[in-house]
Formats: sequence, C-alpha cells, structure tokens
Amino acid sequence: MRRSDARQLITDKAVPLGGVARRMRRLNIDGPLLGGIVLICALGLVVLYSAVGENMRLWLNQVVRLGVALVAMFIVAQMSPDFLRRWTPWGFLLGLVLLVLVLIIGEVSQGARRWLDLGIRFQPSEIMKLAVPMMAAWYLHDRQIPPRAGQLLLLALMIVVPTVLIARQPDLGTALLIAASGFIVLVLSGLSIRLMIAMAVLAVPGALVLWNFMQDYQKQRVLTLLDPDSDPLGAGYNIIQSKIAIGSGGLFGKGWTNGSQAQLEFLPERDTDFIFAVMGEELGLLGVLALICLYVFVIGRGLYIAIQAPDTYSRLLAGSISLTFFVYVFVNTAMVTGLVPVVGVPLPLVSFGGTSMVTLLAGFGILMSIQSHRKLLPH
Repeated sequence: MRRSDARQLITDKAVPLGGVARRMRRLNIDGPLLGGIVLICALGLVVLYSAVGENMRLWLNQVVRLGVALVAMFIVAQMSPDFLRRWTPWGFLLGLVLLVLVLIIGEVSQGARRWLDLGIRFQPSEIMKLAVPMMAAWYLHDRQIPPRAGQLLLLALMIVVPTVLIARQPDLGTALLIAASGFIVLVLSGLSIRLMIAMAVLAVPGALVLWNFMQDYQKQRVLTLLDPDSDPLGAGYNIIQSKIAIGSGGLFGKGWTNGSQAQLEFLPERDTDFIFAVMGEELGLLGVLALICLYVFVIGRGLYIAIQAPDTYSRLLAGSISLTFFVYVFVNTAMVTGLVPVVGVPLPLVSFGGTSMVTLLAGFGILMSIQSHRKLLPH
C-alpha cells in the first residue's frame, strides 16, 4: 500500500469523531459544556421520576420542558455576542415593563403576584436573571474598569430597580439572586477590596432595614433557621424533614424510588425546592457527590470560557452567568440542609419547572455563543 493511500485510510477512519466535532462547532455548540448539562439533566430526570411519585404524565411534561429549553439554548447560541450586546438595553427595558405589568395585572397564586399571562403564562422575573448581568456588562463594555464612583451609582440603580420590583411581588429569593448576579459583574469588573469591605459593613444596617419590609412568613423563615425545633409542625417542618431524609440516606442511599420520606409524603415540595433531599435519601452521599462534581465541572467550564473571552462584555457576562449558577446551586443545597433560610430557590436543571429551565439553558447558550465566536470578535 502506498504511503498516500495509508494516510487517506487513517483520515477516513478519523472522520466520524472529527465530523461530529466539526458539526458541533458549526452549530456553535460547546461539547464539554453540553455534555455536563446533559448529564445533570439526565440524573435530574431519574430523581424527578421518584420525586413525582412515578407519575409518568408529570415526568413526560418535564421532558418536554427540557426539550424546549434545549431548543432555546441552541437558538441563543447562534446569536453572536455583538448582536446580544446591541440588543441588551432593549431587553432590559422590556423586562422592566413586564415587571411593572406583573404588579398591575399579574396573576395571584399562593399569596404572591408573580405570573403574567400574555397568551403564554410566564414569570417576567426569570427574564431579569439574564437581563440584569447583561445590562451591567453592556454598560461597562466600553468604559474604564474598575468603574468610578459615579458609574457605580448608575450600575447600582440598574440592579436595585428590578430587584425592588421583584421583591414587591413578593419574591425575595429571586430578588436576592438577581441582585447577586449584578453584584458579581461589579466584583469581576475589579472592585477594590476596601470598597467591598465597606459594602459588607453597610449590608448590616441594610439587612435591618430590609427586615422591616419583609413579610411575616419571610421573617419566620429566618427565625426558624436559628431554631427549627421551636415550631416542628409549622415553620420548622420542612427543614426537619429534609434533614431526616438526607441523613437517613447514608453512603449508598435507600435505593431509587425507595425513599420513605419522599414516597410517604413526609417531605414537602419534594419535586421542586427539596428535590436535593430526595436525592440524598435515595442515592446517598455518592449520588449527591456525583451531582456536585457535575455542577463543579459545568461552572469550571463556564469560567474557562469567561477567561478566554476576547472583550469586556463577553468576559463579564460569561463570568456572571457561571458564578450566578454557582450561587443557585449553593443556595438550594444550603437551604435544604438548613444552612440558610428557605427562600424558594429550585435546584438548577433538576427541580420540576419550565420557566427557570429555559432561563438557565438560555444562559448556557450565551456561554456557547461567546466560546464559538471568540475568534471572530475584535480584540
């Protein structure tokens, strides 16, 4: 066989793997990030099937929602960072208008006005999870960083206005997460340690002021964190049952669909906010560690994309999306284990839900867009 023929044979054998990689690049899909996301979602669907009581209709409903979210991620990944940056102010303004509409004509559910029905029922607050960090990154894109005092005040206004509108629904958990996403952009822009310490000191009297505006049930959640046993059948019930579920799982768990706390309905909100407890009980410490490792991989990949980004807007936005995802994971797991008050934050890519899933995967679509377009953007 001639050398050229042998080289061609080797090349032909390598086509399938290389072809897949080239197709993913052409579709602006980041393979490692997509792999981590799919594994988390797959593990989440396994746990969710047990959490919904093996209800195939609800489980298939979540599969459909996941499919819609993946399509949204693919669509966003096709949009260049330059296109996203140019449309960011309009998206932010639209989000503010929708938040105002929620307070005026929004649907009331369980004592909160969070939903808007414009032919499609959705939560406008989910839009702001992306719009706020995008707006902060847009503002800092062509300005000096770290930002000056006047610029910081304007950035603070961009973050505070949607945060207050969402807190008035009331949805304090989402409001704090959105505020965190904007604050992360400020930190990544190079805030001095001295200024961050000053902000931490000011947060103490700020928390006291916030306490006076909190609803009674929100105050009770904070007090319950300090002593869950003070009201074991009321405000402390969720945390107590969650700790029992996680602790009883041991190293290997009780087995899939065999969790007593979940299957006997002792554990509340087991398919949404407290699904992490279901995983701990049924899959044990090993199952929980597997999920955490996948989360760490996805967050690490996002931060790698942020480091490789060629311009300020892309770096700040990718870094904020990645670290905000970390905040979501930390808050939910800490909430379920009794380290922070219950604030109604779902476990990302695992909990039952549609709007939050679309928002999360749209954010990952932005990361993929930044990664795939990094060589095309001007330095």
